[in-house]
Amino acid sequence: MGRNQYSGNQPENFKGTFEKLFRYCKPEQILLIIAVCCAVCGAILNLQGPGRLSDITDTITEGLQSGVDMEKLAGMFAGLIAIYAGGFILTYLQSFLMATVTQRLSNRMRKDVDRKINRVPMGFFNKISYGDILSRVTNDVDTIGQTLNQSVASLVSSATMFLGALFMMLITNVWMTLAAVAAALLGFAAMILIVQRSQKYFMQQQRNLGAMNGHVEEIYSGHNVVKVYNGEKSAKKKFDEINENLSESAFRSQMFSGLMRPIMVAIGNLGYVAVCVVGAALAMNGKISFGVIVAFMMYVRQFTQPLQQFAQGTTNLQSAAAASERVFEFLDAEEMEDESAKGKRLEDVKGNVEFSHVRFAYDPEKGDIIHDFSAEVKAGQKIAIVGPTGAGKSTIVNLLMRFFEINGGSIRIDGVPISDLTRENVHDLFCMVLQDTWLFEGTIKENIVYCKEGVSDEQIEKACKAVGLHHFIQTLPDGYDTVLGDEMSLSAGQKQQLTIARAMAEDAPMLILDEATSSIDTRTEIIIQNAMDLLMKGRTSFVIAHRLSTIKNADLILVLKDGDVIESGSHEELMAKGGFYTDLYNSQFQKAS
Repeated sequence: MGRNQYSGNQPENFKGTFEKLFRYCKPEQILLIIAVCCAVCGAILNLQGPGRLSDITDTITEGLQSGVDMEKLAGMFAGLIAIYAGGFILTYLQSFLMATVTQRLSNRMRKDVDRKINRVPMGFFNKISYGDILSRVTNDVDTIGQTLNQSVASLVSSATMFLGALFMMLITNVWMTLAAVAAALLGFAAMILIVQRSQKYFMQQQRNLGAMNGHVEEIYSGHNVVKVYNGEKSAKKKFDEINENLSESAFRSQMFSGLMRPIMVAIGNLGYVAVCVVGAALAMNGKISFGVIVAFMMYVRQFTQPLQQFAQGTTNLQSAAAASERVFEFLDAEEMEDESAKGKRLEDVKGNVEFSHVRFAYDPEKGDIIHDFSAEVKAGQKIAIVGPTGAGKSTIVNLLMRFFEINGGSIRIDGVPISDLTRENVHDLFCMVLQDTWLFEGTIKENIVYCKEGVSDEQIEKACKAVGLHHFIQTLPDGYDTVLGDEMSLSAGQKQQLTIARAMAEDAPMLILDEATSSIDTRTEIIIQNAMDLLMKGRTSFVIAHRLSTIKNADLILVLKDGDVIESGSHEELMAKGGFYTDLYNSQFQKAS
């Protein structure tokens, strides 16, 4: 599994993370402000309820002695119903607006992550696993959206309710207020202590979740290899280790956050007790009425309930901060050079390619992989690149395609440096068949036509006939419209045939074959080799091959060793030299002793 370059990071500044998140919310800020205003207004309306209820209680109490004024009482009830109805409408509007904001935000964030994937250098994915990227797109973005939806407006409403209730209690009775506040201070102290202790565990939880996704994706994609090498125990051991770390960090984070609610409930109950004791003493002395005690009990509930919401909201915000940290780390990663200003474009390509003193290193600290590579390729030539494993064969092709940028020298196509062209233009010049086949869930026709417009059914059938796949496709229930997926799978050789047919349908002016026939049997290889000869005719072709028998007819063979071209020429010329190529070629045809 690729190493996560951010695996050691800790969220150093949660405030900074949230500032970045709310700046990111700029397109939705108006809706967010309206939602917050609705939350505040709704809280203010709800604060009117206890006062009205106190008046109703006092009216009923007085009425028991002198007769109840039903008309006055009905008006009070109508006012109370209007207050709570208005609070309900504002709360619903706030929820609707927050759902709109969070879904827009999540949608835009996922789009930005998707765009970012296409902007970071290819080397970025050597440092981070695909599963971890998947976790950031799904789990982390969902966590951010859910938290904003559930916490932001409710925290604002709770803060308004808390301050409003405190104000109403103060103007109602100072002594009872002091009793309630003393209990609340204990809750605040406990909440701050818990938040400080639990922050790191929320970050560990999100990071371990990314590691879990990366491991599962890796083991699933290589399931056959795991089976063949009896690696189930090793895979299970690593899974158990990651799972244990995830369980531990999740347990610790949830344990700390789980403490908040019962502590806040206990503090709230303590506040009720304090208010009851002080209120009873004041009532016995005739300093307050029974209605004041009823109203104060409701104010205490409105005062302590926000503390519980603060506790829950703080827990959610910690998860969101950890998730935001991971998402913004990816969005802030270094991108490839912006090429929007480049206007040069190659259209009518002949296919002359020149490598001039090319140097390249994946990691400059570890030294160059390609030291001083020079070669001149004429239009229409078939160039074979051979050499031992690790010699730099695939690297040369990656540099030609601008998957990586060279550290020195130049690569020119028809005399134009590829650095002057956009990457999209360079990619349009080549059709490519890799050793690792890639097919997506879709019809056979869609896989062949992939991103190529104007390909006719005749061209698709012609390409499949050329690679020997047409007859097999005709035997399928839906022919070329058969969907590749769980119920319909191809053999490794058929997948490679299909990717070669895709390259033929692409019909680009130049061709790259990276071990394109490695998964094909000898009989099919002969068919495909003839198709390749037709495909390569008139095209500049670069062929990476370990089986040297397949490139004997190459116009030029470049022999690489340790990043340098040590020999070049045709097959006959190189064999006549009796050098490294000769030893390499003969080693493949030695009889077993």
